[in-house]
Amino acid sequence: MAAQTGEDRAGKLGVEGLTRRFGEVLALDGVSLDIAPGELLTILGPSGSGKTTLLKVVAGFEKPDAGRVLVDGRDITAVPPAKRDIGMVFQNYALFPHLSVAGNVAFPLQMRNVASAEIERRVGETLALVELAGYEARLPRQLSGGQQQRVALARAIVFNPRLLLLDEPFGALDRKLRETMQLEVRRLQRRLGLTTIFITHDQEEALVLSDRIAVLNRGALQQVATTTEIYERPANDFVADFVGESNIFHGTVTEVGSVTLDAGRRLLIRSAAKVGQRLGVLMRPERFGGGANSFAGQVKECVYQGESSLLYVWLADGQPIAIRQPAGGTQRPLPPPGALITLGLAPADSIVVPANET
Repeated sequence: MAAQTGEDRAGKLGVEGLTRRFGEVLALDGVSLDIAPGELLTILGPSGSGKTTLLKVVAGFEKPDAGRVLVDGRDITAVPPAKRDIGMVFQNYALFPHLSVAGNVAFPLQMRNVASAEIERRVGETLALVELAGYEARLPRQLSGGQQQRVALARAIVFNPRLLLLDEPFGALDRKLRETMQLEVRRLQRRLGLTTIFITHDQEEALVLSDRIAVLNRGALQQVATTTEIYERPANDFVADFVGESNIFHGTVTEVGSVTLDAGRRLLIRSAAKVGQRLGVLMRPERFGGGANSFAGQVKECVYQGESSLLYVWLADGQPIAIRQPAGGTQRPLPPPGALITLGLAPADSIVVPANET
């Protein structure tokens, strides 16, 4: 790559109070974020949550109704997209079909009037980085999906941008290739020290890739935290339900350390919540095994998933619950549908979150 790489080029991104409406739809509701130089932040949320709108505002393709976008403290809200020094990779790659691999990667350098010899050098170095050396003369249609993705990534980083934006770039790839590309992008991002925003609705992808995750819903930020914090200490029951597999029940604290669920079950919890407070209680399927809270029910379905199986169990009070167990074998067969089982959960293995009921 060119002389300026790594954290000396990585930009600090700030968005302050970004609001964007489309008619009656509030796509962004006062979103504020700070992203450190060299950090990979994933914007995670369901379809329609405002993820892509946020990315387009940062890139300059959408103008906010209110708020600012800053890079290294400089307000770039009104700066045209081509002047923002931002690389972007789209889900559909947006490669020029009539240009070769080298031509696609060279394009942003040509637009910046870089000298021909320098273009040749940078294109060669960047294609080597994404493991496409020797593919310079091929056209996009002669490449696999994964190779096209690498070309799009090379084009986005060849001019040493201060920011890299990735808009669901793996959505068109099959599962195995997607997992491979996730690791490759993370490796490259760390090697180059690029400040990166990654957009996805796939929570597993977010957990694999991110330094931090920002969960967005209906245009509003729900939580911004590390991957561990998001999973282990969700801010509310929307985050708890959206990130990872979950069983969430609501109830009222009847005494300190105890909650009575709406269906009548009493649970011991590790919480200092006050009597009368409404709570959401999150129980991850993989945490069941033994503990003071006992759950008895009938297995309705068992889904084998290789290393583990997911049991869907109907409790005696009629509540459904999902329980993940290691895959059965000759020594430990899984209970068949219709079997009655009892499992426990320690108070410390449930997660208490503020109730966010509608």
